[in-house]
Parts: sequence; structure tokens; C-alpha cells
Amino acid sequence: MLRFSTAGESHGESLVALVSGMPAGVPVDLEYVNRELWRRQQGYGRGGRMRIERDTAHVLSGVRHGHTIGSPVAMTLENRDWKNWTEILPVEPGDPAKHKAVASPRPGHADLAGSLKYDFHDARYVLERASARESAARVAAGALAKLLLKELGIEVASHVIRVGKAELQRPVTWDEIKALHGKDEILLNCADPESEKAMKGEVDGILRTGDTIGGVFEVVAHGVPPGVGTHVNWDERLDGLLAQAVMSLQAVKAVEIGRGVTAAESKGSEVHDAISYGETDGPFTRFERDHNNAGGLEGGISNGEDVIVRGYLKPISTLRRPLGSVNFETREPVKAAYERSDVCVVPAAGVAAEAMVALTLARLVLEKFGGDSLKELKRNFEGYCVQIRNF
Repeated sequence: MLRFSTAGESHGESLVALVSGMPAGVPVDLEYVNRELWRRQQGYGRGGRMRIERDTAHVLSGVRHGHTIGSPVAMTLENRDWKNWTEILPVEPGDPAKHKAVASPRPGHADLAGSLKYDFHDARYVLERASARESAARVAAGALAKLLLKELGIEVASHVIRVGKAELQRPVTWDEIKALHGKDEILLNCADPESEKAMKGEVDGILRTGDTIGGVFEVVAHGVPPGVGTHVNWDERLDGLLAQAVMSLQAVKAVEIGRGVTAAESKGSEVHDAISYGETDGPFTRFERDHNNAGGLEGGISNGEDVIVRGYLKPISTLRRPLGSVNFETREPVKAAYERSDVCVVPAAGVAAEAMVALTLARLVLEKFGGDSLKELKRNFEGYCVQIRNF
């Protein structure tokens, strides 16, 4: 089974990503991994932290001579800002006078709930781990999953479909979404320039008010064969696993598969994707769909269409004009604490969601097809593709 975990705090010395279960022989391109990390740091509306950090992955184990070797892959991502926090967040007791306590929790953040849970009268320890900075380690882990999936012809990419009230105004193709990955400048990662211009206007308006803004990103997995995931147990359904994976990202408050939201107000004849049988082979079978309203999933199983997952991102909870809060010690009303923050992170959240989708798909692909080496995995995968092509 493919498993991953992360460790580290927002202003700690480094972040750590640990990935186990990768088959041996998967090519690991560190330039690709680092570009994924770079993509996460981009976007119009990012804050000052992104001018400090230049995330790069340092591999400690599990990769030798450019390929995985079957053992756990451990990676660290240095926090350059750590030099400014060594006396504020030391491992040792340190000097309490130099600690930077967070005594007034921010509405919308984990500050108060986490402080109550762990009995902290300082939200610093909560926010350091709850911060979306942690998602950088997920992106590093997800890059490995993407490299594995790529060997099987499966690709994962994202684009932004809404910022505030500005929405994507036309359908876009897989090729347009994929092309965003190669851009050297990322504003709001929208495939339609006119729509992106309107989204930029939303961010500009919010920036002037000291507020923050959210939006919706869409992750597309292209080339996923029918049969990934299963209907037989509730906790093995692909849609449920994807929803959990994307919902686990900081600030994501809702997840949608395909036309999930609008389907609820539509007639069945308008929602379900009619099936036909083509004269020529498609990517996997001759069975075809007239639409992809289901988002590539039926009954918890991939059906051969693009897998489409949307994440609904709330506005960042750290405001330059803070909301009301309460001081932990005095119980007096005060303004919430302010930590250096972003205005809009929808494009970055999309990149982190790509990682979570890739990790979920890679795990289920390995469970279905097995293989201790990439060669064995490919043999099993290709044999299955022949089976469903001949169905």
C-alpha cells in the first residue's frame, strides 16, 4: 500500500515528507518535483512568505541513481524563514521573553479549537502545524505519485474556475488545462484569459479592503482506466476517498465530483451520461459517453472518463483588518491576532489538491495492479487494459 505522512511546522526548521510503498524502478526527476513546489508558491494574491521561501526537495532515502529502490522515500523542505524564528520557537525551553505568543485566536482558524483540545493558552503551537504551509510537503509527496502515474499514462492537473464572484465563462479542454502546467508565470491558473482577468479584478478589490477571498479549483485526472476503486465497501469507494483527500486540505470546505452540486437540482435525464458503443477503440474500450456529468465515477468506480474533482476554498482566515476575538488570559474582547498572510490562495490550493488526488489514485492503482517493481506493475496494468479492451 502506498502511504504518506508529513511533519514540520510553518516556521520550524523544515518540513518532512515520508512516502512508503513506492515500487522500485520509478524514475524520479527532482527538477519535476521542485517545479511542482514552485507552482504551489505562485498565484496572484500571495503574501510576503512566498518572497522568502524557495521550496526545493532534499531526498534523504529511497531514491538512488535517479530511481526509487522500493524503500521509504524521505524528503525535507528547508524553511528559509527559520533563521528569524530560532529564538521564538526553539526546541529547548529557550527564553520565554523571546517567544511570540498568539493570545487572541483568529475566527475561522484552528487557533481556538486546537488550544481547547490540547490545553494551550497560546495558539502558536496550533497554528504552526495547522498552517497551509504543511501542504508543501504534500506537494512533494504528490509529485512522486504523479511520476508513478505518468508511467501508466495517467496525468493530473488543475485549473481555477472561480475566484469570488468571477467564474470561468466557457468550457475548457484537457489540453488547455494541461498547458497551464508549463507556464512560467502563474496568476490565477485559469485556462481562459478573459475569465482570469475578471478573477484578478476580484483579488484587486479585496486587497484594497484588507480582506481575503476564496474560490473554486478543479482537478482533472486524465487517462484513468475503468475499474479503479470499488462499490463493495463504503471506505473503498473512489469518490469517498477523493472527497476525504481534497477536503483534508486547509480551507477546503466542500468537495464536488463531476456535476455533483447542480445535479441535485436537475432531472435524471439531464444528469446521467448516456452510453453508446463506438466503431473504433477508445483509450480503453469502445464504450462511450455523450457527456461526463458523473466526473469519471459511477458507484465509487472510475468509468474511463476524466476524473473531475472540485474543491471549494473558503477565504483565508488571517485578515489584515482582524475580526473580533477574546484574549486567552484576560477574557477581554480584542482584535484577533495577525500573522503574515495571503489574500488569495486558490491556485496554490489547486496544486496541493492535485497532489492529494494523485496520491489517492496511485494508492488504489497499486492496490489493484500490485507490483514490487515498476516493470511488474506495468505488466499487470497492461494485461488489464487488454482485458477491458476485449470486453
